[in-house]
Amino acid sequence: MAAIVDDSRLNYGKMGYGCVHYRRRCKIRAPCCNEIFHCRHCHNESTKDHHELCRQEVETVICLVCDTEQPVSQVCLNCGVNMGEYFCKLCKFFDDDIEKGLYHCDECGICRVGDKENYFHCKKCGTCYSVYLRNKHSCVENSMKHHCPICYEYLFDSLRYTRVLKCGHTMHSECLDDMINHEQYTCPICYKSVIDLSRLWRKYDEEIEATLMPEDYRQRKVWILCNDCNDTTEAFFHVIGHKCVHCYSYNTRMTSPPILPQ
Repeated sequence: MAAIVDDSRLNYGKMGYGCVHYRRRCKIRAPCCNEIFHCRHCHNESTKDHHELCRQEVETVICLVCDTEQPVSQVCLNCGVNMGEYFCKLCKFFDDDIEKGLYHCDECGICRVGDKENYFHCKKCGTCYSVYLRNKHSCVENSMKHHCPICYEYLFDSLRYTRVLKCGHTMHSECLDDMINHEQYTCPICYKSVIDLSRLWRKYDEEIEATLMPEDYRQRKVWILCNDCNDTTEAFFHVIGHKCVHCYSYNTRMTSPPILPQ
């Protein structure tokens, strides 16, 4: 029989227990291997065969205050503490850190961070985005349901901040920053520019104007494909680069070798 406790026990130990991923007052028993872990991330990081825990399948938890194993619920049936200030019965998820603004998105099927009023669910992209991106982003079907192209961590339920690029593809914010710091300015997936490069293109203009090609190459043309606007056009061959006449980007690639005019 469950002990009778008063509400004063609910906050006992709040933010005093947990792991590097979450502050919570319980552990979970993984139904896949019957082992006990602080959270699903601890499970996924420690299993030798790399199998992953399905959060919705968790059936029992262990209170860290009184060590009682019990069916999933927010309040410990034995000592009466909240095992998580935030609790989602659908995700079997606990977290004492409510300042994250946790909420459950029915369409994502998981709990999200950042306060529900600050986010909307894009049905085509298949995930929640900041309200600032409503009608302001390029939709890519299931854009978050793939791995970061830099670190290869699955993005949909990653704990790290994710950035939506102008092209609509997604990657971790810190991975994008590292990429830019290494002077890589194009999306690893579609090769479109990820930042405004107009200043760089002006420098290319100056370099090309100052660098005269050998006589045999001055009138040779190539066909180019622009990675930014997807247009195909002819341009005079130059070793520094080829400018798209439609969007003025140098983020282009040759599709034919240099040829003499007919």
